[in-house]
Amino acid sequence: MQIKIIFAQRITMTATRFSTKQIYLIFSIGLILASCGRNKKVDLSNIQVDVKIERFDRDFDAMRTKPMNTQATYLQQKYGAFYADFISRILQAGTVNDTTYFKTLREVFKGKAYTDLKHDVDATYPNMDAQNASLTQAFKYIKYYYPQKRLPKVYAYFSGFQAQTSIGDGYFGIGLDLFLGANSRFYPALTDAFPHYLSRHFTSDNITPRVVEGIAREDMFPEDDNDRSLLAKMVYNGKIMYFMDRVLPDVGDTTKIGYTTEQLKWCDDFKGKIWAYFLEESLLYETDYPKIQKYLSEAPFTPGLGERNESAPKLAVWTGWQIVREYMDKHPEVTLPQLMAEKDAQKILNESKYRPK
Repeated sequence: MQIKIIFAQRITMTATRFSTKQIYLIFSIGLILASCGRNKKVDLSNIQVDVKIERFDRDFDAMRTKPMNTQATYLQQKYGAFYADFISRILQAGTVNDTTYFKTLREVFKGKAYTDLKHDVDATYPNMDAQNASLTQAFKYIKYYYPQKRLPKVYAYFSGFQAQTSIGDGYFGIGLDLFLGANSRFYPALTDAFPHYLSRHFTSDNITPRVVEGIAREDMFPEDDNDRSLLAKMVYNGKIMYFMDRVLPDVGDTTKIGYTTEQLKWCDDFKGKIWAYFLEESLLYETDYPKIQKYLSEAPFTPGLGERNESAPKLAVWTGWQIVREYMDKHPEVTLPQLMAEKDAQKILNESKYRPK
């Protein structure tokens, strides 16, 4: 399997009127029940999973002080395909079959940029106990729903500010240099690649959601290239987000989708108008990607919506999420694996009866 680098850009209720008091009570109960259905806790006590994120960054750094040949052999034995991918695709220093890449490593280790980055990563992540615990919980949920799933080994490394996460043969890599906190001293110099609307999410509490999302999108449920309509992409993304609902029941919606609190509120306030816009502009069955990509991609806002550019981005992702949630609320008999295996986006839309006001 070739390494896949997953960049930080992620491709991402109403009630009948009675009296005011009655509708408030019914609406509140409905929200509670729907939330419980999506975020219900399941019994994980018999699921044996214990995630330990291996600190490749520290084992790699040992090449500065130990005989390079000896440490390279150790890294190849311990990290296998990841080490080969790191050398050839992240560092772009050649292949592990030819030790001429040692010269590149010596240059890297001599540089102040490497020393400064190592300092900040070590200060931010003296250990990864919290991430080990949260990933262990998330992986238990994955095994609960997919008992036969072979879970990857998880490695922490420096990506050279190339990628937050990477996935390869049997592993998932976490680029710690892109999880240093929104106010990291490095990010202002990287605004061309990672503008602030992206880097504000480069925090430690985003590690587990991004790992789960990456495994879902790139390993378990890759998008079908034949699904080209906006509706198909809406529902696909909605299913990924719903998968995260189930696997990360304690993670907030803003973190899962990468919104600010204000953006999430904007979507909720204008959900009826958002849906009406998609219908009026005949966008659901549009397959011309340049026309629909702005509703799927990371951005500071959605052009053309909102009076002062206060609209949320990725409106098709958010809308697909709501469609899938309503579908699952109306079909409690449908299991998570059954949902993820359902290929008929039109069926999910029809049976969700999604009609936001």
